Amino acid sequence: MSAHGAGTRTAGTGRMPAEATAWALDRSDLLAAASRIAPYTVRTPLLPGPVTAAHGTGLVLKAEHLQLGGSFKMRGAANAVLALGAGRVVTGSSGNHGIALARLARTLGIRLTVVLAAGALPSKAAAIRALGAETVQVGGGVAEREERARALAAEQGAVLVPSSDHPLVVAGQGTVGLELLAAAPDTETVYVPTGGGGLLAGLCLAAADHPVRVVGVEPALTPRYARSLAAGQPLRLPPCATVADGLRGQSPGTVPYPIIRDRADELIAVGDAEILAATALLHRLGVDAEPSGAVALAGALRAGRRERAVAIVSGGNTPARLRTYPSDPTDTRTHMETKEPTP
Repeated sequence: MSAHGAGTRTAGTGRMPAEATAWALDRSDLLAAASRIAPYTVRTPLLPGPVTAAHGTGLVLKAEHLQLGGSFKMRGAANAVLALGAGRVVTGSSGNHGIALARLARTLGIRLTVVLAAGALPSKAAAIRALGAETVQVGGGVAEREERARALAAEQGAVLVPSSDHPLVVAGQGTVGLELLAAAPDTETVYVPTGGGGLLAGLCLAAADHPVRVVGVEPALTPRYARSLAAGQPLRLPPCATVADGLRGQSPGTVPYPIIRDRADELIAVGDAEILAATALLHRLGVDAEPSGAVALAGALRAGRRERAVAIVSGGNTPARLRTYPSDPTDTRTHMETKEPTP
């Protein structure tokens, strides 16, 4: 993996630990993913971004809110499901990964169970069920959600497809970077919304041998990657309720962490007020983003660098879009768990 930016990178330094070598990924994995997922995804465009005093006209948007399933999550979900050939899948999701998997499951005839944290949006849970999947909701945060998903996959004999912490998922997300850099090779900085880290790690892989600066943008309420890199090891933060509901992960993923540590140039944090302001700005531009999808733009606006930059609009599963999914008020496929079951 490229050691690009070792002299100026603020995210972290150091060699990948031995335990991470099993997850080694490179450009060839991204190219394989791009070929594999092509029938199930679309190439999303670059759109003009807001004209600001700081950026001028140099800020553009990678429109992943126009991806099938409403977010970039379709890429990683499709790559994992198609490569693994599973007939039964379990995942933990804040919503968009579950929606992507549910859409794929309906097309491919896969049985899917999606585990949701307590703070998951009811509208996203309803969309997942409308697409034919079962949902299970735990009483705690993302960490509890992931623990339950692992246990449930083992109980069912199902394949676990995490929302970010899997090499096939990261490779799928990396196709965003392949498209972006092919369309705009002179990009100086790309701003990437960062939750579990799958998209940021994928961008790092796509940019391994490219001089572009890769900047992860986290909600200020849960800067798990910034704090972990500062500490020199992954940390778990308490659950939070940031308005960016898709970025509430509490700890870095095992697969994304070393990739991000060794290639990301910077991590910055944005507050909920900045996220909502960026969301409103996108809506004025006709870009129907959800708050999580506006986080990268919020980061670019905070940075205020005059440069050729791309902000990834990662999702557009807004209330209006979610209402386009059919709903059934008699649906009983969801149940709530208030605690982890005894093994």
